[in-house]
Amino acid sequence: MNKKILGFIFFLLITLISSAQNKPNILWITIEDSSPQFFGCYGNINARTPVIDKLADAGVQFTNAFSTGTVCSPSRCTIITGVRTYKMGTGNHRSNYSIPSFIQGFPCYLKQEGYYVSNNVKTDYNVANESDFINKAWSESSNTAGWWKRKNGQPFFAVFNFEDSHQSRTMTNPYEWYLKNVWEKLPVDERINADEFDMPPIYRDSPEMRKHFARVYNSISLTDNRIGELLERLEQDNLRDSTIIFFFADHGEGEPRGKTNGIDYGYRVPFVIWFPEMYKHLSPWGTNGVVTDELVSFEDLAPTLIHLSGGEVPDYLKGRVLLGKSRTKPADHLILSADRSDNGIDLVRSITDGKFMYSRNFMPFIPQQRYIRYMEISEIVNQMRADRKAGLLDPLQKSVFETRPAEYLFDIENDLWETRNLVDDPAFKEVVVKMRKQLDEKIMEARDILFLPEYEIAMISKTGTPYEFRLDTTKYPLKAIYAAASLSGKQSNEIARTQIQLLKNENKIVRYWAAIGLRSQPASVLKSFQQEIVAALNDTYPPVAITLSAIAYQEFNTKKAEELLKDFCNDSNMENSLLAINFMMYFDKKLPFVDTIKKVHKMPDATYKVKAACMDFLGSLALVPNNFENRT
Repeated sequence: MNKKILGFIFFLLITLISSAQNKPNILWITIEDSSPQFFGCYGNINARTPVIDKLADAGVQFTNAFSTGTVCSPSRCTIITGVRTYKMGTGNHRSNYSIPSFIQGFPCYLKQEGYYVSNNVKTDYNVANESDFINKAWSESSNTAGWWKRKNGQPFFAVFNFEDSHQSRTMTNPYEWYLKNVWEKLPVDERINADEFDMPPIYRDSPEMRKHFARVYNSISLTDNRIGELLERLEQDNLRDSTIIFFFADHGEGEPRGKTNGIDYGYRVPFVIWFPEMYKHLSPWGTNGVVTDELVSFEDLAPTLIHLSGGEVPDYLKGRVLLGKSRTKPADHLILSADRSDNGIDLVRSITDGKFMYSRNFMPFIPQQRYIRYMEISEIVNQMRADRKAGLLDPLQKSVFETRPAEYLFDIENDLWETRNLVDDPAFKEVVVKMRKQLDEKIMEARDILFLPEYEIAMISKTGTPYEFRLDTTKYPLKAIYAAASLSGKQSNEIARTQIQLLKNENKIVRYWAAIGLRSQPASVLKSFQQEIVAALNDTYPPVAITLSAIAYQEFNTKKAEELLKDFCNDSNMENSLLAINFMMYFDKKLPFVDTIKKVHKMPDATYKVKAACMDFLGSLALVPNNFENRT
């Protein structure tokens, strides 16, 4: 071979190797179910998080970083795809709906740029055909995956997920399990006792509650130790000086009122980026302990990392690029969302500017602490319900078990624990009006597909994708649907009359939202429309018939409604069954349904969420114990 050709090949190889080595290594450290206020670097003097604090002291700490959802699998769906769950229909926790083939796990794009991409080990991405999705996204996804399996000189993107702060550790698993797997794993001088922290005002300050809440602090302390071990390995492998480190939680605090709820306590996360010396120029904020209030959401992660790797960000990604010279202009507000979690249905959409959090509760008849079996079996929730029954909770602490208002506005800058809803305060009228408008615009712009009942999402996913369905304005007339949904939670005779008229609409989803809205009307209003509601029980669309049956049974004791609800509980369609049981969960008169619920629980084809709902129904009547052994 000619010398010129050999020289050119040698030059090309050197260039490629040099280019690869110039790409930063990227380490993601994710933890679970944690809010910023339980970390030392965010001002908690009782916390013991020296490793994370040191990372923040030498890096960039974010005070306005938000998960796009408030429970793990929807949150992780946005993280891995970069696409919002309300566009893909993946906002309901533990679902498996189809997504378009062109939407991939973003590590695919890093692989195209020469990266070795590894995940250790949690996936939980909430999409159909998850195994194929995972295989395409990662070079390796396992409990042994890490940067150590890459080729020499190959840049890496490595994810490590630590579960030590997960809700199972902090509240759901039995206390004896916690003692063995968390408390005893900590050195004695690192253990945090029940009297060594300030109790958040949203919980009763009692010895019993302190015993349970101490689990949060100790689980985070153990997490900090685990992170320290990982960073030590990075140091030993001589990679610290070439690796950008991201640290964040998958959503807010796992304790009651946080996880699953569409408020700041569920959305806001601790978030830190650390830059080695050679990549400090990529930080637009500076480094070495800088604190920024720039708004960041999980939608921004995929485009940021693709850009950081040298790849081209695909058009379907709408998040910001956070790092480097070509970064996107900062946002002045974010839209966030919360939907079904396990067996507990819900739909909340929120807007935040970092100073205020405005949340619209589209199903406000469901309390913040709705029945979700995974939470109901915990000792802390049992304690809270017992304290409520004994009259020991103050109005704020008790409110978690009560119906919600249609809207929340919290001053999250000055009211850390969201103790005062400002939505009706005249002093904040302009803020409310502005955020309402922003929310309406964002929902319409995104064509939020989750305004369809899950029954419909599941049907669409059998032959297509909700993502693509939402773009068809004929099949999905969101303007009319959202007009009906926007009435839900508002209470008056006039609004109820409009909702009654909407029950005759030709569009089944409009009728569904008319029924959901009527469910939030007070008994005094509904009484005037008894005849119309009972007449509409024959609606051919199951979600409408189920919702109206719940109203007719609860408010008018209609026998036909009772029989319809029993039939829908036994429905082979699990979405119909779950919807019926969720409404029945909050009835004053539950006993007529006990035998039906017991039968449904034994159905061989019943899904986890339906079985869990059945157990919550029986548990609410003390017919089964609310403990770990009786979780499903």
